[in-house]
Amino acid sequence: MVEITLYNTATRAKERFTPIDPDNVRMYVCGPTVYDRAHIGNARAVVAFDLLYRMLRHIYGPEHVTYVRNVTDVDDKINARAAERGVDISTVTDETLNWFHEDMTSIGALPPTHEPRATQWITQMIAMAEQLIASNNAYAAEGHVLFAVKGFDDYGALSRRSVDDMIAGARVEVAPYKRDPMDFVLWKPSSAAEPGWDSPWGRGRPGWHLECSAMSYELLGESFDIHGGGIDLVFPHHENERAQSLCAHPKGDFARVWMHNGFVQVEGEKMSKSLGNFITVNDLRDSAPGEVIRLALLSAQYRQPLDWTQALAIEMRTVLTRWRQVAAEANGEALTEPPEAVTAALADDLNSPKAIAEMHRLASKGDAAGLRAAGALLGLLTPELGGWEAAPEATTEIAALIEAALAARMAARKAKDFAAADRLRDGLIAAGVEIKDTPQGAEWVLKPEFDAGKLPEAST
Repeated sequence: MVEITLYNTATRAKERFTPIDPDNVRMYVCGPTVYDRAHIGNARAVVAFDLLYRMLRHIYGPEHVTYVRNVTDVDDKINARAAERGVDISTVTDETLNWFHEDMTSIGALPPTHEPRATQWITQMIAMAEQLIASNNAYAAEGHVLFAVKGFDDYGALSRRSVDDMIAGARVEVAPYKRDPMDFVLWKPSSAAEPGWDSPWGRGRPGWHLECSAMSYELLGESFDIHGGGIDLVFPHHENERAQSLCAHPKGDFARVWMHNGFVQVEGEKMSKSLGNFITVNDLRDSAPGEVIRLALLSAQYRQPLDWTQALAIEMRTVLTRWRQVAAEANGEALTEPPEAVTAALADDLNSPKAIAEMHRLASKGDAAGLRAAGALLGLLTPELGGWEAAPEATTEIAALIEAALAARMAARKAKDFAAADRLRDGLIAAGVEIKDTPQGAEWVLKPEFDAGKLPEAST
């Protein structure tokens, strides 16, 4: 059996992965808060853990892997969005979850085994809060239930922070009902205008952290193999999850391995709505096929930062077009086992760049069967993600028009007439021409939706 090594955030080291029960390998990943479209950072987490899910299924068998990814469908951001629209929160969450499923399917993500929605597990959350009060790890005050941080000696072990450092470096909510500034909310009261459920402490709703602890316990038990999410969740979300779960079930380990994917930047800058570079998967799907998005997200190892750029998307499209041309020669054959070098690369803490390098080698050799099998393991080159590569051929006349527009754009840039240069670039993009600027000049490729009638005139 292939030996997997995974980087454990809790120990800050790569470790050999040994499941608690090889017949039921269990993984929990923090899923979406459903109030808005999924952005490219959300997609990266889904793709990273989808890759791990595929590897675990490949090694242990699909029937022996349980993957839970929750849906946060009660949250203050959801409440605010529903209030803005004058609708019930379920209208917002149902619509947004449908969008999420469409987007993640478009980039080749397999559905998890279970996808629990927080609002369907309120009874279990209340029971866990009561359990923590009974063990003196939590207390009720003014309609709230709060976890007593200083009663858990190991708090901060996951994020490697001391409580004093956390207080000094974090925006800690100070409230009169708290015994300590670091104590965090398990349950909070709801106003008449807010969603709420009856509880021993009055009508209210759960705090964010409680849902994952309650649902993972119910679906995976008090000890399970892997807990995943974005690097931004290490503190406070995962730190708080860990604390309350270990206190509620002291005989268990909660999660044995903690895994976190790195951030996504856009064109070298932090993604932010204020900077105008906040990109959703739906935005990208208008210009980049889902398979291209997936390969771009796999182009960096999951723990490393990833810079999403237009040039990267164009490069990945070119790569996949070539790979699909090679793999098509084996479409009539049954899938073989993935090449050993590809499996070994992914077994080494999901080293997707190394696996992709091996796929380049397979393509260069014309190994259609091996390339197709490798792609299947990475969720690439599948029939479901295909069809986009049938881009139109550029006739001599069309190529001349595009080259003329690009030459005019270059001349405008040299003349510092950036408005004219931008108009030409935008016109080409609107016509369905993908452009990649390189030191040797602009490279271009036609997209399937190319419309020659929309090409800009070189004199524009």
